[in-house]
This record gives sequence, C-alpha cells and structure tokens, in this order.
Amino acid sequence: MSLMPKLLMSTLIISVSLNAADLPDNKLLVKYVKKSLVKNPQVEIKGVSVIESKNVDKLAGWTVLLTTLDLMYQGKELHVPETMFVKDGLITGHLTDLKTGNDYRDEIKPTVPDMMYDDAHLLFGNKNAKHKVLVFSDPQCPFCQEVVPEIFKASKEHPDLLAVYYYHLPLLNIHPVSGVLTPIMHIAQEAGQKDVVEKMYALKIDPRETNVDKIIEAVKKQIGYEITAAQIQDEKVKAAMRLDEDRASKMMVSGTPTIYLDGEWDKMRDGYKKFIK
Repeated sequence: MSLMPKLLMSTLIISVSLNAADLPDNKLLVKYVKKSLVKNPQVEIKGVSVIESKNVDKLAGWTVLLTTLDLMYQGKELHVPETMFVKDGLITGHLTDLKTGNDYRDEIKPTVPDMMYDDAHLLFGNKNAKHKVLVFSDPQCPFCQEVVPEIFKASKEHPDLLAVYYYHLPLLNIHPVSGVLTPIMHIAQEAGQKDVVEKMYALKIDPRETNVDKIIEAVKKQIGYEITAAQIQDEKVKAAMRLDEDRASKMMVSGTPTIYLDGEWDKMRDGYKKFIK
C-alpha cells in the first residue's frame, strides 16, 4: 500500500470509446491507466482486472468499475485497487459531491462473493445464521480493539443471528508484531481454540517487536496458548496468510477494521447492532 502514491496519480475525466455494453474493454482500460494513472516509467502495467461493475442510485447514469491494477514494479507483482467511473464515453477516477465534499471512490467497495463465506474463516456464530458479518482486522490496530471484540461478543450471544467470518490483515508497516500474531491466531482457530483469537485483542506487547521467541513467550504468559516457531513457519500457515492478503486486495480493503454486513461494506462498522436490539 505504501507504494501507491509513487505509482498512481489523480486523473481528470477523459474520453474513451465504449463497447456494446457501454463499458470500455480491457485494452482501453489499460490505455487509460497508462495515460492518466501510472506515471512511473519503472512500473509495467500487465492488465486491469474488473472485480465488479456497480450502478449506484446517487450516481445516475454512471457505472462504477471496481478494479485491480495488475502491475510489475522492481520485479515484484502488485495488485493495486482502483475505482473508475464511466458514463457516456467518459471515464474518471474521482467523483466528488460538491455539497458534502465526499469523494465517491471512498464510499463504494465490491460486494462480498459467496466463496468468502467458507468454513475455514467462520469464527463465531452458526454458518446458517440470518446475517453474515465479514471482518478484516489486525489485533494490534487500536480501532480494531474497540470494534472487533464487540462484534465477537454479539455473535457469541446471538449465534443464530450473526455469523462472523474473520480474515487476517496485519498492518506490518505500523505494527510488525502482527506478522507473528496473526499466524498464531490462524493456528489456534484451526485447532478449535477460537478464544485465542478473541484474547489476542487484549495482548499487551510492543507493536514493533519482531523477535519471534519474545512474542511466543508473551502469548504463552498472557493468553496461556503455547506454540512453536516451527508451527508459525509452516508453509500451510504461510499460504493461509497469503490467501487472506489476496482476498483483502480483491475486496479493495486498505485499512482495518473493514467490516461487511450481508455482503455490503459497513462503513460505520456497527450495522450489526440493529439486529440485536
């Protein structure tokens, strides 16, 4: 995420040719990105993946394209979320409400696909619960510590009403300790010790700590959960962490906590409360 300001630039509305579906094809989207978004000559644009196209009531006539820019930078693959607005042969990356000053690119996210509600990510509640809450979180994030435990509590108290699906999104540039904590949480959940995930939100530790042995000891002392460095380094665990990161990218998640309620982004993060009053 830290590379994005270096790779992308804001864009004006420009004209594009449309296909039969009134949307630009991939070749035109790549052309638009090259001309208006990516100015760094070291960045190679491999393609533009359209995650979803949406029509929003407040934006009459505009189609919102929620996309991922597939880039190569210094030998590394990057998949950068980007929102585009298309109407009558025009395309832009920003639409701003003059009354509120809100940029609609900050108001819209993709709809959650059904495949994200899998058993591996079901943390609390019953899979057949009436409502689904999907969470992207980092246990060291202060905002997560305020919001996420309350969601856990609500689901545990109302398991037939709220099912919580949990995805790890450690913000390593802010608190690298989460790079060790999140695999521990994953391992504990797989072993059926879901309480470890919940307790991790109260763990007191230096967010900049990177010494694995010290982190393991803190988890053992404060939470009572024992684990080894070898377990954390297991390739299956690493693959699970990469899967969560990939799904966060595809859902255009860039911060925590990001909450979805019944498939749609819950910007205020408290939409579930209306169901439990």
